[in-house]
Amino acid sequence: MIIASYDADALERAFGIDMSGVDGLGTGAGWGRVAPGRAADRHQHDETELFVIVRGSGEFVLDSGERHPAEPGTVVLFEPFETHVLANTGEGDLVFFTQYWRDGERALASAANPARKSFGERPVFVFSTPPTPNGDLHLGHLSGPYLGADAFTRFQRMTGAEAYHLTGSDDYQSYVVGAARKDGRTPAETAAHYSAEIAETLRLMDIPLDQYTVTDQDLAYREGLQDFFSRVVDSGQIAVTAHDALYDAESGQYLYEVDVQGGCPGCGTTTSGNICEECGEPNTVADLTDPVSAASTEAPRRAPAARWTLPLHAFADEVRAHHRLGRVPARLRELADRLFRRPALDIPVTHPSGWGVEPQENATEGQVIWVWPEMSYGFLHGIQSLGSRLGRDWRAADPAQDWKIVHFFGYDNSFYHAVLYPVLYRLAFPGWTPDIDYHVNEFYLLEGSKFSTSRRHAIWGKEILSPDTVDSVRYFLASTRPEGLRTDFRRAAYEATLADTLIGTWQQWLNDLGARVAKHHAGRAPDAGNWTPEHSAFLARLGTRLAAVTGALGNDAFSLNQAAAELDGIVRDTVRFTRGEGLLADTEAWADENRTAIALELAAARLLAHAAAPVMPRFAGKLAAALGLEAPRTWPRTVELLAPGTAVALADAVFFRPAGAHPGQSALTPWLTGIVRTALRLEEDEQIAGRTLTQLAAGSLQAVTVQYQILDALDVDLSMDELLHGGTLDELAAVIAERADDSAVAALTEGEPR
Repeated sequence: MIIASYDADALERAFGIDMSGVDGLGTGAGWGRVAPGRAADRHQHDETELFVIVRGSGEFVLDSGERHPAEPGTVVLFEPFETHVLANTGEGDLVFFTQYWRDGERALASAANPARKSFGERPVFVFSTPPTPNGDLHLGHLSGPYLGADAFTRFQRMTGAEAYHLTGSDDYQSYVVGAARKDGRTPAETAAHYSAEIAETLRLMDIPLDQYTVTDQDLAYREGLQDFFSRVVDSGQIAVTAHDALYDAESGQYLYEVDVQGGCPGCGTTTSGNICEECGEPNTVADLTDPVSAASTEAPRRAPAARWTLPLHAFADEVRAHHRLGRVPARLRELADRLFRRPALDIPVTHPSGWGVEPQENATEGQVIWVWPEMSYGFLHGIQSLGSRLGRDWRAADPAQDWKIVHFFGYDNSFYHAVLYPVLYRLAFPGWTPDIDYHVNEFYLLEGSKFSTSRRHAIWGKEILSPDTVDSVRYFLASTRPEGLRTDFRRAAYEATLADTLIGTWQQWLNDLGARVAKHHAGRAPDAGNWTPEHSAFLARLGTRLAAVTGALGNDAFSLNQAAAELDGIVRDTVRFTRGEGLLADTEAWADENRTAIALELAAARLLAHAAAPVMPRFAGKLAAALGLEAPRTWPRTVELLAPGTAVALADAVFFRPAGAHPGQSALTPWLTGIVRTALRLEEDEQIAGRTLTQLAAGSLQAVTVQYQILDALDVDLSMDELLHGGTLDELAAVIAERADDSAVAALTEGEPR
């Protein structure tokens, strides 16, 4: 017989509350107390845990934001890995008894349970880092946050979540000023131009957006940002303080970000001002070693500058607590721990500049809110803007506890997202506990070196993306995306993957399957007949692949590398299965078994169509249509056979085309792009067929020149509205070809394309 009584004097601090153990029960057990106004630390573990409330009143708070009363007589059991908090909402102590035990089978089942990983009915806001509009997007950009966030959002929607993909253009970056100076434009003009280019590239990449915030053109943005900054000021945790800054020795220009380079004080690598892309650590510019101004050759001058400054080192505990709430990779937690080992981390949050949003407070005349702290508000503003269109009461000034926020970004942005922003949210909204998950990628290299706009070492999205290539590009980027370590885009590897994997294996199998269905079953899906052990083993194998790709696209272990590998695994498993079963394909005595094999191959094709939808949406839709199915909208829970009698149109289906094949291009496209290239003085290697004259920044005089040459050569009179708003150059070429005399078109298209 064992008797254990509650003893307040025996309690010790654990999980943020007071606990004492009870021995001899055969399981872990103990008494606990939550003091008034307190709550246990949010936590999860591999044990199953039982609570019995003995005294007081409170509530259990779950991951989903659900709250359940905790009153005397309440018994609650938590499965392994269910995150939970017990909070005291009453005036006296909340006393409970708990038992907990390990059950490996139960823990494994809970870890794999999709329902546990779902976000329930909460709105899920998936953010890809707003790109800087100082240039268009290249494959290095696209491979990281944008493809990741798109595939994640698509998968979440297929599993029933209310998920939205949000981004925008980060207009007030100092890098926009640098690009404007180089291009001979104003910063506003530069931001507007490249913001439109970025939005178009995302469209070409099949990345639809639910919210695209253009910060310099959103009338409500400036006021909302100023209000957010004032909330941070009102917290009393930031102040105008003088710290050393750097100035150009000749012009006296204040130096930060793009305007200065030097050695990183953390790792020694050459870096720009304020952040190091290599180690992820921030710098204050004044602590760079051997700094060099971008404006002159003389060593920068050092002098104090009074700026709004945040003593970030004072919030180490708050950041660690935030990192225990959601999905925070060890890469980010290590960065935070490394930073908080510094004795001080005073971060200026305003800088002298004429481009940006100035605070409402008058303490720092001529300064603007630093664009990186600004972005923390921008995310909330995006949610509010989305809500206003959807008729939802989502307010940036009053973030809701049920919001689930998911961030996708490159490692060079880690400090801002995972360290700075949680602190700013705490200061602006002390009653809000933001629930944020983080997905980070490393740098993507091009042929072994970093993508570089200045050295023209880049493959721009518009160079490679078209309706015929987007699926193969998305697949290859998913396969080689830099998850956990730097990876490399090599054009030869891309073309080999397209030729050998997507065309030589996937498409060849699907076409062959269609031909066999046509030959043996009149082009319709057969019903399964007799099953052999190999058949049932293959079905189980497909189920294993489904579970693996589900896990790879889920929040906890999200990996497009793994998802792409599992998609290819579905095909290669099936090809291997087909090779064995095909030995008796034409043998009438085994007809019942043969139709089972065909039915299983069609089940594999059906599974591939659904499982590929988040990664390769066009391919998935085409494959589903060839199988007589609607475009995949829900995630499969099991492997299903195609309904017997369904018409199958796989034999002649074309899902992928060889590199360089553009059958949809008009014969006049090379000629038209040639005259546009000349009129706009564009580089010969700039790919423009998939762009409009407006996107190419054609002025009215240049458009008139193009209009006249079309009229003179082909006697086709396009209006200015048609020229500027009628579509891409390829689409315009098709319109011109329809209206022109065939002999005139033939005369222009003879010889080598320009």
